[in-house]
Amino acid sequence: MTEQLQEIIEQSKRIVFFGGAGVSTESGIPDFRSAGGLFMAELGGEYRPEEIVSHSFFVRHTKEFYTYYKQHLIYPDAKPNSAHRALASLESQGKLTAVVTQNIDGLHQDAGSKTVWELHGSVRRNDCTKCKRRYGLEIVLEADPIPYCPECGGLVKPDVVLYEEGLDYAVMDGATDAIAQADTLIVGGTSLVVYPAAGLVQYFRGKHLVLINLTPTGADRMATCIVREPIGEALSPFI
Repeated sequence: MTEQLQEIIEQSKRIVFFGGAGVSTESGIPDFRSAGGLFMAELGGEYRPEEIVSHSFFVRHTKEFYTYYKQHLIYPDAKPNSAHRALASLESQGKLTAVVTQNIDGLHQDAGSKTVWELHGSVRRNDCTKCKRRYGLEIVLEADPIPYCPECGGLVKPDVVLYEEGLDYAVMDGATDAIAQADTLIVGGTSLVVYPAAGLVQYFRGKHLVLINLTPTGADRMATCIVREPIGEALSPFI
């Protein structure tokens, strides 16, 4: 299937990549729903991981939220892997027009990608809930454990989409437009079960739908090419 993927990429002029947590696992960032994923971990407490990363939990149990968030969702030392670098290379060649990602780690930008639609936000952006000033990741890393705005004293919240929160309309529109205009859509590292993000595939009207995932997805029947390899391995020839 790698030869078929090579041929598709060579023929394509407007590739969009849509990726999930599996894109960053090779950088040492765990995914959510695999056997070793964050949502499968036993915390030994009264709360489930899905509950902790909800808006209501953030409001009611801010200290516990940040304790979990800093331990399990922030990886400041993680580096881009072969998949990130390959996508940045394809963009620099003029073949890839956008990356649409469910990840919040910022590794696509670290690799050099310029047009990145972050559906679930980024740990690298943090906003004061009171005065709306924006801060980088440092304000969270240095807090013990709750970050407060040094200007007004307001609570700082990560610019990440928690459960019970809606996706940003502008980001969704940008991602939708990019996918709708693509001649090839490469979907990688996602099982396409988290909506509304997973529903973006329905906007694709191009020629080739490529799926790179170790396990089957709900879109397999629509795919031109399916690659059952680690995504970094599958995309490394394109760096």
